[in-house]
Amino acid sequence: MSLGIVFKGPEGLVLAADSRVTLTTTITQPNQPPHTLHATFDNATKLLQVNGQKYVGAVTFGLGALGQKEPRTAHSFMPEFEAELAAEGDKRLSVEDFAEKLGNFFMKQWTELKMPEPSKWDADPMVFLVAGFDEGAAYGRIYEIALPKRVKPVELSRGEGNFGAIWGGQREIADRLLYGFDSNVPLAIQKFLKLSPEQMTDLNSFLQQNFDVPVPYQFLPLQDCVDLSIFLIRATITLQAWTLGIRGVGGHIDVATITKSEGFKSVQQKTIQGERT
Repeated sequence: MSLGIVFKGPEGLVLAADSRVTLTTTITQPNQPPHTLHATFDNATKLLQVNGQKYVGAVTFGLGALGQKEPRTAHSFMPEFEAELAAEGDKRLSVEDFAEKLGNFFMKQWTELKMPEPSKWDADPMVFLVAGFDEGAAYGRIYEIALPKRVKPVELSRGEGNFGAIWGGQREIADRLLYGFDSNVPLAIQKFLKLSPEQMTDLNSFLQQNFDVPVPYQFLPLQDCVDLSIFLIRATITLQAWTLGIRGVGGHIDVATITKSEGFKSVQQKTIQGERT
């Protein structure tokens, strides 16, 4: 579950994620139908940074851990990934190269931890949005990896003038706020009206032109990109508190920026604390 956001603005990139991890188990009792229980924990770290690569970072959502008997979160693997990169040298990687190495690293963990074969995996993928600046580039770049079936990075928001936010996980509320409708609506209309692929293209274009919130992303200062990213996660957390269903977004909102001049810079990130009074 969870909600991860990468915002590509004209002044830099914003990475934001909540801190909730949701565990699901099925309880069976004699002479009773099985029922599902959900447990949530609010201190997971989904905003990822790698020492030695200050111009790139990632957020993760979807599958929260790898391993059946001893599950490990993506964040717990970061020291090993850092050591692997350090052994290859200290050169600055392009965003695409970093994303490719990250995907290969986690696919290796997937195999070593004896996770199911990719062809047999039908649950949520472990998704990474990798974002950063290539050396000398004016604007940031964003790539997506979705293990175990899409290890090769796919570039999103491609093009220098293509600004805006990309998000994933429990995205329904954010979709409604910025798109004006749940992203499942076009698929529901297609099924109900039996639309052709060409009609679906026209429908998506119509909905986008008439219902998107008119935010001038190409003019937003970095601070506004930070504020909007936090707003989308906070609105999701707040509204989920009143709704039925899995409340998969919660806890502290971790936020960082990546700029051409400063690289990765924390805006707000949770810390280990003692007793809270």
